[in-house]
Amino acid sequence: MEKKVRKYDYLIVGSGLYGATFAYFAKLHNKKCLVIDKRNHLGGNLYCEQVEGINVHKYGAHIFHTNNKKVWQFVNSIVEFNRYTNSPVANYKGVLYNLPFNMNTFNRMWGVVTPEEASAKIEEQRAEALALLEASGTKEPRNLEEQALLLVGRDIYEILIKGYTEKQWGRKCSELPAFIIKRLPLRFVFDNNYFNDRYQGIPIGGYNILINGLLDGIETMTDTDFFDNRSYWEEQAETIVFTGKIDEFYDYRFGKLQYRSVYFEHNIYDKSNYQGNAVVNYTDKDVLFTRSIEHKHFELFGQEVDKNPKTVVSREYSTEWTEGIEPYYPINDDYNNELYEKYHALASLEKNVIFGGRLAEYKYYDMAPIVEKVMSIWE
Repeated sequence: MEKKVRKYDYLIVGSGLYGATFAYFAKLHNKKCLVIDKRNHLGGNLYCEQVEGINVHKYGAHIFHTNNKKVWQFVNSIVEFNRYTNSPVANYKGVLYNLPFNMNTFNRMWGVVTPEEASAKIEEQRAEALALLEASGTKEPRNLEEQALLLVGRDIYEILIKGYTEKQWGRKCSELPAFIIKRLPLRFVFDNNYFNDRYQGIPIGGYNILINGLLDGIETMTDTDFFDNRSYWEEQAETIVFTGKIDEFYDYRFGKLQYRSVYFEHNIYDKSNYQGNAVVNYTDKDVLFTRSIEHKHFELFGQEVDKNPKTVVSREYSTEWTEGIEPYYPINDDYNNELYEKYHALASLEKNVIFGGRLAEYKYYDMAPIVEKVMSIWE
């Protein structure tokens, strides 16, 4: 019996970074691809919308960072990246603290000026936390609150972790598992660079240029949901590259995986500079949003900021995921990990389906590891 000839080598479901990068390398290997996406635009959560001449990160802030020179050179071969350095600020009841936790943070919090003084203050509070834990009959933290107190002490926990984390997860820190915070980096230097990676930045002109460059010359379709006509799409290609929810691919056979989601409130202001920084975290639980993003600071620096008399600010709210809204963050607790493993076992048996990305692998990914993973497939 003759083997049926398919129109495409790869049908790629989802045009986010995984799907777009896969399509790019498939084309390099003379493979014919079709990329479909249920949204009305390409790029997945990287998509930027032009508002008042500003590239607005519609689905939240994305900062590319990596230590992998090969990955950095690759993305820069598609579009040049700028010098943006992620240096978020935390706002707690109107008082500003630098993140990550560093000497600027400790000086603001306690007035200490040397690493030795800062270290002593933290060790003192860690010892207090350990003593309280031992008094309760254990040395092992039973929840996120106890874990955080053992790592950084009460002041940093109460001011910079507790409120933000409870908003992010929709649960009290004392009800969250300890493993969520395995470590909290403490830096005894005056350096506000959030990442330790050698390379970081934003594509000059925005992420749409990166996605369009990756998908250049490749057939794409938006407003196209794979599940609306699944049997048809499965006939179109030799192999499916699936970047959507793995449980949906298997029709929720074992139950639905859980996620946290976010929604955004976008505001335009008649001023050139609203908050002076791209990202400000609000760590007070009484402020309902988790962070405020002023998009122009991703691409404009110094006096360039004032050239555009308007600015766009997005406030980010964390929420439980429900059907009809975008799933953002996998909840990798025991229940969901066990459920995912059931789906992963099915996926491992597939001969003509590749599962990749945050939703298909039920795993939080930064951008650079996504690119690195796809590159490794084609090496």
